[in-house]
Amino acid sequence: MKLISWNVNGLRACMKKGFADFFTAEDADLFAIQETKMQEDQLDDSMRFDGYHMYMNCAAKKGYSGTLVYAKEEPLSVSYEIEGDVSEEGRVITLEYPDFWFVCAYVPNSKDGLARLPYRMEWEELLKAHLKKLDQTKPVIYTGDLNVAHEEIDIKNPAANRKNAGFSDEEREKMTQLLAAGFTDTFRNKYPETVKYSWWSYRFKARERNAGWRIDYFLVSDRIAASVQDAVIYDEITGSDHCPVGLDIRF
Repeated sequence: MKLISWNVNGLRACMKKGFADFFTAEDADLFAIQETKMQEDQLDDSMRFDGYHMYMNCAAKKGYSGTLVYAKEEPLSVSYEIEGDVSEEGRVITLEYPDFWFVCAYVPNSKDGLARLPYRMEWEELLKAHLKKLDQTKPVIYTGDLNVAHEEIDIKNPAANRKNAGFSDEEREKMTQLLAAGFTDTFRNKYPETVKYSWWSYRFKARERNAGWRIDYFLVSDRIAASVQDAVIYDEITGSDHCPVGLDIRF
């Protein structure tokens, strides 16, 4: 089973930069998107693909956040909330399949000066509770822009970014706690020493210099980690400030 996730930084903008070509060529079973920056009534035919069901969670605020999942196989159930979160920012979609749960998330950014860190910390706890509850019934595949570079190997300049959003001690500790709760970072598990990034600032020619961060992930329940055939970072694919990430898993 082939799974892909991509923070497109605006689906309408990414459509003009080759999204459909990549989507069609990869032919994924599930394709998760973060930061759609649009409402459902703004979808047009170019964003609908034959053979796929679409599930979209839009933020109440227009042009902000938002998630979407394209699925070849219709799920048993779909939900768009996590218990306790009333932010209406369209950040989570959960699909249930016979053998697993699939969760797409766009984790809140803590913002400059860590202004939104308290909310981020609360949200992370709600998300962890959601994943642990799902994991009690069947394994979980959790993907998305998690807005954290977990380890120093996951960021080009760790020392300079120690107190910045996405690499603060608090955010990194939340990821550590989530993994300890029974989840595996598939890319790092497969490639312990490999340096690859999934996001680059638009400033200072960061992508040209490969001064990036690995903040887009596929996590899976520990008990299915051995079923992962490969974890991929498509760092050659442009169209957004993020690149897609992928997972090949066979139950």
